[in-house]
Amino acid sequence: MTAVTTASTTSTAPSPGQVWTRARGILAVVLILVVAGITFAAVRSGTNHGQLDPRSADPKGSRAVAELLKARGISVSVATTLDEATAATGPDTTLLVTGPNLLTRSQQLRLDDAASASAGRTLLVAPGQGATHRLAPGIRAESHQAVSALAPACELPAARGAGAADMGGTRYTTQDPTAVACYPSAGLPSLVVLPTGAGGDTVVLGSPDILHNERLDKQGNASLALQLLGSRPHLVWYLPSLTDPSATTEDGAPGDGDEEQPEGGARDDSADESSFLDLVPSGWLWGTLQLALAAVLAAVWRARRLGPLVTERLPVAIRASESAEGRSLLYRKANARDRTADALRAASRTRLAPLAGVPARDAHTPDVLLPAVSARVTAPDRDLRTLLFGTAPSTDAALVLLADQLDALEREVRTS
Repeated sequence: MTAVTTASTTSTAPSPGQVWTRARGILAVVLILVVAGITFAAVRSGTNHGQLDPRSADPKGSRAVAELLKARGISVSVATTLDEATAATGPDTTLLVTGPNLLTRSQQLRLDDAASASAGRTLLVAPGQGATHRLAPGIRAESHQAVSALAPACELPAARGAGAADMGGTRYTTQDPTAVACYPSAGLPSLVVLPTGAGGDTVVLGSPDILHNERLDKQGNASLALQLLGSRPHLVWYLPSLTDPSATTEDGAPGDGDEEQPEGGARDDSADESSFLDLVPSGWLWGTLQLALAAVLAAVWRARRLGPLVTERLPVAIRASESAEGRSLLYRKANARDRTADALRAASRTRLAPLAGVPARDAHTPDVLLPAVSARVTAPDRDLRTLLFGTAPSTDAALVLLADQLDALEREVRTS
């Protein structure tokens, strides 16, 4: 007799093709955003001079303060390489370094040597720990704090004349008694003026905000910026660049300025605190975070569509023998002799129970089934417990033997 199965279990897990179909929309959006960002950055890099550039009229540019300095008779020149910056230093020159943290160790040492010998003013914008050790010996970068309107709280004429200004950012400490510390926040100043030899000085500025076009008309920012940058008749606006040939000079090579260290260990070879993430604009970081959150929410939304296995009617009738053969092949492929033996024994017990007069609920109870079956066989000393409730066979041959013995037991009980 041939039995026909009409239902089966079907997995609702998506196939690779379905996963690709569902995910390609999200991947396309992400790809478009990445390409648009790269294109936008490339276009802006060719038309926009960038942050703290005296030629830029953007909110973060510094064209306004540069024009005000020119109106006061200060000559403003832009240097994009270390050679240009060091060649322009002198006692009547202010050297503004907009990105001291971008300079390599050898560049910083060369710049410090040139600035120290010039007897002019060097103004460093938000230098980190390594940059202050090499460009402003005696000053140490400490914690970072938000920029806000701070009072000068010092005797520096430029700061007292400007009054409150948008200061903060990186804060500093110094043990030099000749240094002037201004605009403290939580006890740490964000502007330090350190006198150097021959009448020069080094100014460490914790934040670039007072130089930005968008902040110049706030508080005393314009007054402070003009006094700090206009103390000499010439201003060299140094914009460090990663494409500067001097950046490729290895530390310790001849001409890199790595001379003997002064006593007291003023110069420190420790690395700058700035990392790659510090150089990434905050907008890109927030955008990446939002994209990551959107991806997680999309994954949760799509995962809710995947439920447990469901039972559904098969579209066609399948012979029971074909289903059994297919299942047995799966067992063989998985080498699952234990499950196969359990299935064979459970099926035999289910068929033997009514033949031996045992209720169906006790078909798998050894103490009830075994005595009833033993009474219907010709060899009562046969080990029925091992046959019907034993362990799994260790080999395929033993599994085949088990199936034959179970089949023989059923025939004997049926005909008894």
